[in-house]
Amino acid sequence: MSAQADRPRPRGRALALAAVGTLWLSACSGTSSGGASNGSAVSLPQGSDTVTLDPADFTVKVTNPYWPMAPGDRWVYEEHDLTGAVTHDEVTVLDETEKVNGIEALVVHDLATQDGVTVEDTTDWYAQDSDGNLWYLGEKTAEYQNGQPNSTEGSWKYGEDGAQAGIALPAKPETGVQYRQEYRKGEAEDHAIVLSTDEQAQTPTGTYTGALLTRDTSPLEPELVELKWYAKGVGPVLTLTPSGEQTWEQLVRAPGG
Repeated sequence: MSAQADRPRPRGRALALAAVGTLWLSACSGTSSGGASNGSAVSLPQGSDTVTLDPADFTVKVTNPYWPMAPGDRWVYEEHDLTGAVTHDEVTVLDETEKVNGIEALVVHDLATQDGVTVEDTTDWYAQDSDGNLWYLGEKTAEYQNGQPNSTEGSWKYGEDGAQAGIALPAKPETGVQYRQEYRKGEAEDHAIVLSTDEQAQTPTGTYTGALLTRDTSPLEPELVELKWYAKGVGPVLTLTPSGEQTWEQLVRAPGG
């Protein structure tokens, strides 16, 4: 699921900052401590690691400070690219749950449109373990062309076709901690590394300090790099893609706003 300053900075300024960030991130990745357990009893999964999750250890009451979720919460984002195209993205926590490999999970709907026409329609599943780690249990996604679905590439569900659950956000992120976000061979292999927990991000919804910054990549798209900022008590607020797609996405409406 892609997550996302007074008026937004001009694209050139945003991408220039992103490029600087990429250089710093590359340096950081060389000194990271992959596989760190972030202080919890549960080690964070890596790569294609098989995990056996106990449904009794999970809850749909998501209280992770960097992305708390409750039924009815809605985040609205705007994504800009170099062509000037704007994608409107609404992420909504539905008032329903679904069992994923025995685990009761929150159902989150993510709808992306351009000029009112659907370009992607995704259902995501999340649950939180007793340590506070937010797990990503799968997604059912459909990409659209000219208003019609034309691809479900990237869909996966924990326990089906060899797919493994991943971490959306650790309970206690620390600089250098790495974790896989999702895994289905050849379809979904996203990976993240924590770069900082003391960042600042500014969007039309406010200025956020003490934000979490991650660098997200995938071996399936080695040219693509995403930098994501998560604000405490809010969730994802800003995403820069300095390599691959060269886009930036910002939160324009937060839950309760």
